[in-house]
Amino acid sequence: MSPRWMREGGSGCLLGLLLFAGTAWAGSPVATVRVGFDRDAVTSIQVHGFADKAAGREVTADDPVRIASISKLVTAIGAMRLVEAGKLDLDADVSRQLGWPLRNPAFPDTPITLRLLMSHRSSLADAAGYWQTPLGGQLRQILMDPRAWDTQHAPATYFRYANLNYPLVAQVMERATGERFDRLMQRMVLKPLHIDGCFNWDTCSEATAARAVVLYEADGRPVKDDNHGRKPGCPVVPAHDGSCDLAQWRAGENGALFSPQGGLRISANGLARIGRLLLDSGRVDGVQLLTPASVQALTHPLWQYRDGNGLTYEEDTDDRGRGFFCRYGMAVQTLATPATGCRDDPFGDGVERIGHSGSAYGLQAGLWVDREHGNGVVWFATGMPDQRLGGHSAFSAVEEKLARGK
Repeated sequence: MSPRWMREGGSGCLLGLLLFAGTAWAGSPVATVRVGFDRDAVTSIQVHGFADKAAGREVTADDPVRIASISKLVTAIGAMRLVEAGKLDLDADVSRQLGWPLRNPAFPDTPITLRLLMSHRSSLADAAGYWQTPLGGQLRQILMDPRAWDTQHAPATYFRYANLNYPLVAQVMERATGERFDRLMQRMVLKPLHIDGCFNWDTCSEATAARAVVLYEADGRPVKDDNHGRKPGCPVVPAHDGSCDLAQWRAGENGALFSPQGGLRISANGLARIGRLLLDSGRVDGVQLLTPASVQALTHPLWQYRDGNGLTYEEDTDDRGRGFFCRYGMAVQTLATPATGCRDDPFGDGVERIGHSGSAYGLQAGLWVDREHGNGVVWFATGMPDQRLGGHSAFSAVEEKLARGK
């Protein structure tokens, strides 16, 4: 995610194991939640700490949390539903859908496709921003900034994890349907899967918003969703005049408005349903949301690290630990890559797992599925440092302990 000043990109059984032993950060998380699952159901729940310290409200596995970049995986599921419906084409030039040319200025003859956007191989970068476009503004303005582009590498030739890809994915989805992104995701993904969640709060109920997990910095200060049991006054970046009339929304003008790259509020139990969908080839509790072919398209690695073909870390973050990204599909990361320089195995067992990580506003999170053994895990921790500290892998020591669950 971007630097802090510009960002939108239970039981006590875990208490002992989550006390951090490293020297760089001597604290412990404000809250931790870990949910294990298989194809059929949730199999274990471990929780500790507070969703809201000021209110003294303990965290539960049903409390919605801003899950950061795991949002991209859920957005990609929505995009694949539109591909299945024939409204989008993974390999068509998205310029036609956007209504204006999307081109890297250094490679003006190379088209950029939905598949390239979703796999972070579009040649976009985050240096110009990606979420700051206000209500009534146009995301296209960011693309006119030269810093939005990697001019050294043509589209499809290089992996550079960039949040900006996903506001463009959302914009293409809006243009294809005429629907507001957050409402489209409710209709096509969240409601069919019986998930009580939302992108940027507007489509969540007041009762759901009242259970929000407050996000805290490592020093304990609240930094996000400290809404005192209510929805926020404005769920999006307000208009330039400070107003927040969502009637100003126009389809396909500002795909960043509802934060498709990081703004999903979802509980750990809700996220486990996404994991079960990946485990069972697009099906959850009898609902076939995606075809097996679509799940395969999402999860199959389109990029695998080798020296010179991409970056193994996210540039738009304070955490530059190398070896974090080594295999990536369309919003799906594959862990435990057996290659020099890769440190992408928080479980420490060499087992290949698929899913996505999340990190922003003091939250560290993961959704990981072991398809061979038919199980998976969701975790999140709040009150964490910006860097993933203390681990044997590129993940933090806290995440490694949550991965093992013991």
